[in-house]
Amino acid sequence: MENIIANRIKNARILKCLSQQNIADELGITKQMVSKYEKGEAVPTSSRFLKLSKLFGLKMDYFFSSFQIELGEINFRKKSTFSIRKQNSLKEEIKIRLENYIWIEETLSIDYSFKNIIENIKINSLDDIQKTVLKLRNDWNIGIDPIHNIIQLLEDKEIKVIELYNVDEKFDGLATYVNNKYPVIVVNGDFPVERKRFTLLHELGHLLLNLPDCETKEEEVFCNKFASEFLFPADIVIKEFGGKRRNITFPELINAQKKYGISIRAIIYRLVDTGILSKNKHISFYKRLNLNPSLKREVDNSRFETPEKSNRFEQLVYRALSQENISISKASSLLNERIANLKEISLL
Repeated sequence: MENIIANRIKNARILKCLSQQNIADELGITKQMVSKYEKGEAVPTSSRFLKLSKLFGLKMDYFFSSFQIELGEINFRKKSTFSIRKQNSLKEEIKIRLENYIWIEETLSIDYSFKNIIENIKINSLDDIQKTVLKLRNDWNIGIDPIHNIIQLLEDKEIKVIELYNVDEKFDGLATYVNNKYPVIVVNGDFPVERKRFTLLHELGHLLLNLPDCETKEEEVFCNKFASEFLFPADIVIKEFGGKRRNITFPELINAQKKYGISIRAIIYRLVDTGILSKNKHISFYKRLNLNPSLKREVDNSRFETPEKSNRFEQLVYRALSQENISISKASSLLNERIANLKEISLL
């Protein structure tokens, strides 16, 4: 138990980007005593546990839980300015969220066996992405229709989605496996809905695509192509906008944005990628944006009306509570909700 408590205290400190001296100052003890806590050589008193709980913003049961997960490789390659301290803090937040997620599933005897149905399709060039996306869409029975809720689709396909709020704006998203079994996509929940949808599918590309050995920059290009093709398939782009054109009206772009949940910038890219617009038009589009701030704001407006929210974990907690698999205090801890509020809900 001492080792469990020691690891939890250290991980909570990393979560909050605090030093041992910061903890010592808050508790009114020496830095050496904090070090002993983290090495399992000493255990905080009850009063100090309460202070730690308040300082870290974590429930008391966090420090005593033996249920732990193993995160797969996490690479914050997109944002080189995302500091190591912030990366480690984010990893700990993800671990807490996923420990709770996996724990509640196991409590309900839910077991999934995810299958990557495109893992044997070797991607050698960007041209291979289109047929791979088409196979995935067909196997997932969505054809080339607009997708109204990406998160719901992913969760229906046994991919866990975690949204993080109030995190560093430099964080977009990531994909990994938990315990070498559960696929997980984490996304910045504060993003506009179109950006969130694109990021989710970009990370799905990292999760599923069998890419060649390549530099990080090239890997990002492959995954951007995957996300674009998944959101707005080439055949549909041509159907919506026709053949090669010299000009596109703004209302056409807005209508496509509302229908497919893809940003206007990404639509312009798709129009160039499918040959409907020339590369020169792409260049002139961005020149206009740089010279016209009001036009830039209008282009960047979010207009897709279907919210992208993950509520599966919350649903599982309420299910476990109603079936008496967990206590109301445990549900309160998992949902970070007051017990009184849950008592009112449980009466319905």
